[in-house]
Amino acid sequence: MAFMRTFARALATTALVAAGSAAMAADIAVVGGSNDDAFWNIIKKGIDDATPAVEANGGTVTYLRLVNYDNFAPDVVQLIRTAISMEVDGLVIPNWVPEAEDPAIKDAMAAGIKVILMNAGGADKATELGAINYVGSDEYVAGVAGGEYFAGAGQKNVLCINTLPGTANIEARCKGVIDGITGKGGKGAQLPLPSTSFGDATAVAEAIKAELLKDETIDGVITISAGDADSAAIAVEQAGKTGATKLGSFDMNQAGLDRIKAGTQAFAIDQQPYLQSYLAVSLLAANIDFGTDLPVFPVLTGPGIVDAGNIDATLAGVKLGAR
Repeated sequence: MAFMRTFARALATTALVAAGSAAMAADIAVVGGSNDDAFWNIIKKGIDDATPAVEANGGTVTYLRLVNYDNFAPDVVQLIRTAISMEVDGLVIPNWVPEAEDPAIKDAMAAGIKVILMNAGGADKATELGAINYVGSDEYVAGVAGGEYFAGAGQKNVLCINTLPGTANIEARCKGVIDGITGKGGKGAQLPLPSTSFGDATAVAEAIKAELLKDETIDGVITISAGDADSAAIAVEQAGKTGATKLGSFDMNQAGLDRIKAGTQAFAIDQQPYLQSYLAVSLLAANIDFGTDLPVFPVLTGPGIVDAGNIDATLAGVKLGAR
């Protein structure tokens, strides 16, 4: 997006002139999910589009990605330690596993690194740690929205599929779904699967199918990722529950959007990952370079419900790589 990059450079140049002196030149590290996770590729686009403004002031942005999720918490901590060893000025980090990450994040702050939490952690955790801000969705609120959506569509028994059990933001998603549906008179439960099943379409599909066949009253299934929703769609079909069991997901990919368009998936909960990284990197760099800050805390990018009513507008954003 040439226009976006030109506009970002123009904004950076204007801010630099207004400051009346050379900027500090922020070196920023961003920790994110694996290359195989489509959600984090949208995050990557937000980083890429925010980077020119940082570079225009002499700074850098380094993206540190997990290779996979098999050794989740220790690998995330190692990436934080890597950022500290790089002596960066700022760190954008999801607080997925607080008990593991918090000590490393505190060490980063003790080393003089400014931190913005992104995507996971929330406002309370940002306040507790002393981070500048939190940019992302409130996962519990998003879950409640999903549970209430099911209830509004007539579903009575919803199953939340969790392929990353133990991660704070994902647990909050499923808890919100369950609270949302039960608050409307239905019931809900979580199906925790080993984190090694994340991205294993066959394993996830078989596990969901088994639950649907075991409990014929399940009439709603929601997954914690767009990729898992692809597996859930297969499971619903193979269990002979098409039409009877509504499907929803957190986040979205092209296949999920196509299902919403076709009417075989009810909805997706969008947290706008592009904005999470674009805003987090931009806000952190400006704070380091110019001392700027926002009176808005937290900076929420979701949740939003994508369904048949707004699918066409969403697809337009997908074509540009930002949804």
